[in-house]
Amino acid sequence: MSAQPESSPSKNVFPRIKSVSAGAPFAWLAAGWRDFRAAPGASLFYGIAFVVMGYLLNTFFASSPHITLALGTGFTLIGPFLALGLYDLSRRRERGEQSQLAASLTAWNSNPGAIGFYALILLLLFAGWARVSVVLVALFYTGSMPSIATFAQHLVFSNENLEFLAIYFGVGAGFALLVFAVSVVSIPLMMDRGTDTVTAMIASFLALTRNFPAMLVWAALIGMMLFVGLATLYIGLAITGPIVGHATWHAYRALVAPPSD
Repeated sequence: MSAQPESSPSKNVFPRIKSVSAGAPFAWLAAGWRDFRAAPGASLFYGIAFVVMGYLLNTFFASSPHITLALGTGFTLIGPFLALGLYDLSRRRERGEQSQLAASLTAWNSNPGAIGFYALILLLLFAGWARVSVVLVALFYTGSMPSIATFAQHLVFSNENLEFLAIYFGVGAGFALLVFAVSVVSIPLMMDRGTDTVTAMIASFLALTRNFPAMLVWAALIGMMLFVGLATLYIGLAITGPIVGHATWHAYRALVAPPSD
């Protein structure tokens, strides 16, 4: 059975956001690595799923590298939802319970309405970014597109593409910042306490604004971990993806005070 929220009264109490040091994200990442090592099989299941998703993108859109680029970069926007099972694994380890892959697959069932609504929001943002991404590529590449094998190299090493890179990743960073601002603690909070979607998103935004230096470090660490995964043709995501997912649970625990506090 899926774990239930901590207590029903906590649903009606707005979460109290704590202050953390700028170096706290390194401790979250270290805790995420320990969770990975404690449940390698279940963690790798999710990591391999991330890898498979990446390869499926390349397979289905091999002849359309601009679409692969849009979906590949947009993959990070729905990451907070895809890592939901990893949050459950970390919560079970924290409680001294046995890690259960089967149970983690249905962790959303602890608060299906709120989590489902939040997932819909992420999907809409993902769809919006994918559309904007394709339009930006079309504006800069009016002729034939480079092949999938040379697309990344063409973008990175050609001086003619500096303007495109600046605009593309500038707009992409805007989407990523929006998702990050409302995702810092939102899904763990909804899963753990049965909090509604709006309250969880506001709590995440407050966590960002009240701990801005730490959030800058946390965003940089997430970006670095995901970059390693993507730069290794998704293979690295088998390790970095689960670690970030586990670490996000510990970020939630550090940033949101328990209901009894």
